[in-house]
Amino acid sequence: MAPLIALFTDFGLADPYVGQVHAVLAQRAPGVPVVDLFHHAPSFDIRAAAYLLPAYVRELPVGSIVVGVVDPGVGGPRNAVLVRADSRWYVGPDNGLFELVARRARRLDVHQIDWRPGQLSASFHGRDLFAPAAAVLAREELPAASPGRLTPVDPPWPDDLAQVCYLDHYGNAITGMRAASVPAGSLIRIAGHRLVPARVFSDVPTGQALWYENANGLVEIAVNRGDAARTLGLALGTPFDVVPTNGDA
Repeated sequence: MAPLIALFTDFGLADPYVGQVHAVLAQRAPGVPVVDLFHHAPSFDIRAAAYLLPAYVRELPVGSIVVGVVDPGVGGPRNAVLVRADSRWYVGPDNGLFELVARRARRLDVHQIDWRPGQLSASFHGRDLFAPAAAVLAREELPAASPGRLTPVDPPWPDDLAQVCYLDHYGNAITGMRAASVPAGSLIRIAGHRLVPARVFSDVPTGQALWYENANGLVEIAVNRGDAARTLGLALGTPFDVVPTNGDA
């Protein structure tokens, strides 16, 4: 049995959708823990979610299965896939959601899901197709599938995304850029503001904005004891520039 199944979606928690997915997994893979990893990925924003996903799966045990559903094209022509990226499986739509996971993997195997349930709604493949397929994987079996490949995103996406991809309830802005790709000491220029790097919030005075490497390795923008989104005027998709200390800021 798989150690756990993790859910990464844009479903939110106010509606019944997450509970329905849990119900299917409880029926089809009893005893396998289900982790609600992320349910507030930006709605319909496949690209932003694709950059968040690899950062937030790092603590999942070897052999875990990730059900990824940010799928505005549900019911359309996009394929359903099983992706083995290094030590984890990913189940979901072939729409770019797994692009960065696949790109950064040392070992990659992709299968197109051929299996279909007896009843498949047009608009809820997370419950009717991806969750049952994940349950089969959790039992160390492979649902009916054929070798495949992920559809390339067109135009190609950058290796790191210099924009806000998620705003948490504190008002912190999580971006799609890995902090390791930013030269040491660089400033971040966003929405007319120039932000200094810091290790933790308390390295700057209360009310001052900063950028730092968050616990998941991404560039995050914050205000010490404040709301960065409101203070700086940030929104999902707000772009930023990296300004090396020897550059023109």
